[in-house]
Formats: sequence, structure tokens, C-alpha cells
Amino acid sequence: MADLAHPAPARPSRRAVWSWALYDLANTIFSMNIISLYFPIWVVNEMGGRDGHVSIANAIAMGMIILAAPVLGALSDQSPRRMPFLIGSTVVCCLATMFMGFGTLTLGLVLFVFANAAFQSSGIFYDALLSTVSTESDRGRVGGLGISIGYVGAFLGVIMGLSVLELTDDGIAYVFAGTAIMFAGFSLPCFFWVRERRRLVSRPPVTTAVRGAFSNVRETIRRLRHYSGLRRFLIGRLFYTDAANTLIVFMAVYVTNETGFTDTEAQILLMAGIAGAIPGGLIWGRIVDRTGPRSSLLAVQWIWVAIFCAAAAIPVVELPAWLFWIVAPLAGATLAGTWTADRPFMLRLSPPRHLGQFYGLYSIMGRFASITGPLTWALIVDVLVWGRPFAVFTLTFSVIIAFILIRPVSDHVREWSPEEQDPVGEG
Repeated sequence: MADLAHPAPARPSRRAVWSWALYDLANTIFSMNIISLYFPIWVVNEMGGRDGHVSIANAIAMGMIILAAPVLGALSDQSPRRMPFLIGSTVVCCLATMFMGFGTLTLGLVLFVFANAAFQSSGIFYDALLSTVSTESDRGRVGGLGISIGYVGAFLGVIMGLSVLELTDDGIAYVFAGTAIMFAGFSLPCFFWVRERRRLVSRPPVTTAVRGAFSNVRETIRRLRHYSGLRRFLIGRLFYTDAANTLIVFMAVYVTNETGFTDTEAQILLMAGIAGAIPGGLIWGRIVDRTGPRSSLLAVQWIWVAIFCAAAAIPVVELPAWLFWIVAPLAGATLAGTWTADRPFMLRLSPPRHLGQFYGLYSIMGRFASITGPLTWALIVDVLVWGRPFAVFTLTFSVIIAFILIRPVSDHVREWSPEEQDPVGEG
């Protein structure tokens, strides 16, 4: 009878899989161009702002998503489909980004906060859609495809930015506009061709839904006690994401100040890391499907330990700086492997009926790590004055803690009770 109540979904079409993956490309263009590259330059170099303006704006956006993520996830669980939430957050992000550079510094900072918060929230709904475009047998490959195509988006974003800057003196404002257009354009296939199975839930009035979402957040925290493996995974995710995010933020500063790389060489090194991530996602996707997300994620942690130890040792032991041309692509491939294993593991541990709520907590761990990691780095480098190599070496402790937390968690396919199943219908 259970099979009749919850019939197996049809295998997702190739068009749906590729359309879902293209959204990864789209949002990586925003991440690369706005968060990592051009917005800080616009604030400091063009508008006369300070580094603190960027840090505060980013912290406000992260604080907003930390507070809102569980509520947004709960709202999506109360709705027949999650796609409208993905579309809405993408539209808000693109509109704010479009006009970000055509006004005062204050207006730009405000628009950045809304754009970044909307971008971060879109990940809650996008990651949850992995269950729609994959099955247990190919979830690693599909997730890895999205990761790999996402890093292609990083290349496209940088190429677009460089091209626009060559064409006009007021380039960065138009880079923002171009980023918004590219984000929106590459998102459209996902909106049109990824078809969710409609969940059989009532559609309450908006105010009732919001009150219910807040109530569900409290229930989610209590419910987490019943899923000890999921709880350990989410705490472990905080530690390995902390290490990965810190490396991303400070890699260019590290190689230019500790090994004598020029700014141009550091940018090329970053691109080498991205180049390693593209095949890395595909390779790790097959490994995840073959060995399971748990084994893959644990293997990734040991590779991170080797990478951090090597990066710390190169300037301390005075090894040749060219070794970073090996470390960077390896780090890119390992970063891709982290996200490729991380998404299917989360899906396997989460009851389908409450997927949005638990993905809200999943998102919070990533966002919280993006705050704690850089702050810890600043404490070690600027306050304690122990040096950047030691700061890199301490990242090994984060991944070792993550390894210890995640190792006891089983990734076997769960048999969910009827109350934990997603109440879906046809179409």
C-alpha cells in the first residue's frame, strides 16, 4: 500500500537535469563577480568607501539569512512547489544587482545587502530541488554536474567583466548590470523545464503561513533531536565549510604576501583553482555514486588536511613557490568534491516532508561559517600576530573535527514513515 500512496517518480529527463545544473552556472556568476571580485573594488576604489563598508554589508546580509533561512524553508514546505520561491529570490537578487552601481555608495550598499540575502536564500530552494532531478543511483553525478557547470560560470563571469571594463570607463556599474542579465538568463531553463511533483498540502493565507512557518522553526529544532545523524552532519558541516570558506577569502592575500606572487599571478592562480574544480565535480560525482556520500566526504576531509599542511609549509620551509600551481587546482577539485558529496548526504539524512526546514538549517551552517572563519583568521593574524602560515595550518583542526563528527553517521538509504514522506501528487 505504501508504494501506491507514494509511487516512484519517473526518471528525470536530461533536459531537466541540465536545466537544473545551469542554475548553478547562473548563481556562480553572481558569486564570482559581485561577492568575490567587483563589488569590493567598486566600494573602495570607485566610491571612496572602506573595507569595513563591505564587511558590514556582508555581515548584515548573512545575519538576515541566518534569521530568515529556517522560516523560508518552512514556508516552502507548506507550499505545493518550491520553484516559486526560487524564482522570487532570483528576481529580487537580479533587480537589486542591476541597479547597484548607478547611485550613491549608500544605495549601492543597501542594494548589495538585499541582493546577497536573496542570493543566499535561493540556495535553500535550489539545493532541495536536487531530489527532483535525480534518483538515489545518480544523485552524485547530477550534483557533480551542477558543481562543474557552476565553475564554468565563474569563468564566464570574469570574461564578461574583463570585456566590459575594456569597453567603458564606467565599467563596474555595467559589470553589475551584465551580471544580473546573465544570472537571469541562465536561470530561465531551470524555471521552465524543472518540473516538481506537486505536494498535496493546503495553501493557507500568507499571514497564517508565516505564523505557521515560525511555529515550524521551533518544531524543526525539536525534531532535530530525533535525527542524531543529521544533527552531527550539520555541526560537522559548520567546521569543514568554515575551513573551505576561509581558504576562498584569503587565498589571494596569502600567496601575494607570503610567497611573492604578483596580483596578476594570484588571479591566474585563482583561475587555475577553478579549472581544477570543473573536472573535479564530475569525477567526485562518480565517486559519490560508487562509494556513497559519507565515504566521499570523509576522503575529502583528509585531502583538505594535506592541502592546508602543504600551503602552510611552502613559505615556512621555503619550498618553491611554483608548488602552489599544484596546490591550487587540487584545492579546486577538493572544493568541488566537498559540495558534490555534501548535497546528496544532506538529502539522504533529511525526511522528505521537512526538506525545506532542514535545508534552512543547512544554509545557516554555511552562512555562519562564512562569518566565523574569516574572524578566526583575523584573530590569529592581526590580534595574536601568529602569522598567516599558522592561520592556514589551524584550518586542519577544523576539518579533523568535521571528520570526527561525521564518521559515525550512516549514509544508508532511509525508510521514511508515512508522516515523514512528502505528500505528492501527479504533475
